[in-house]
Amino acid sequence: MKKRVVISLGGSQIFSNGEINVSYLKKFRDLINKHRRNYNFVIVTGGGSIARIYIEGLRKNGSGNKLQSFAGISVTRTNARFLSYFFGRDVLEGIPHKISDVQRLAGKKDIVFCGGLEYHANQTSDSTAAQIAEKLNAEFINITNVDGLYNKNPKKSRDAKLISFISWKKFNEIASKIMFKPGQHFVLDQRASKIIMDKKIKTYIVGPKIKELDELLKGKSFRGTVIYR
Repeated sequence: MKKRVVISLGGSQIFSNGEINVSYLKKFRDLINKHRRNYNFVIVTGGGSIARIYIEGLRKNGSGNKLQSFAGISVTRTNARFLSYFFGRDVLEGIPHKISDVQRLAGKKDIVFCGGLEYHANQTSDSTAAQIAEKLNAEFINITNVDGLYNKNPKKSRDAKLISFISWKKFNEIASKIMFKPGQHFVLDQRASKIIMDKKIKTYIVGPKIKELDELLKGKSFRGTVIYR
């Protein structure tokens, strides 16, 4: 029986510095394909900088969080469709827009791609991935642009230290102190944090180094953060 894993792939790993991150995505694709014999994957794509551009445009227009969130969801869906093409899959079928569709496809495919699902205010790719992990009784891996959870912002503080293990409750306390806004930057958003705590979903945060994701999927020691118990 294959193990099910839901991966939230940050939009910054798909599109960065004004172009598609082809080098990273090729490595990611090869790694996922390598581990298909042991895992069934659901890959949920984020919106990244493109989503933030649309969100900022709506913010400047005076549009509220609801429409800003909807714009971000649209971009995550575009990214999911693109990634399915990058993997050479689902060319005609498209991507699921409901959890029930994800469940149906996960029952017959080894890799399922999706972005944000139904349009809801304050919905993010992280919270979508957490909800899917709950429904599929899967573990959750969040791939972001830093190595894991730090005690300070590692991009601003040289003395920032990686937190390799943290409980659901402690992590939720940290996430809850951050005010939500569409397109926000944090390793895992507030709603996702609440879901993994309430539903007791074992969660991992890893950075963009493919080697660390590979070690994690092999069940070996990796550089990142485990959120558990």
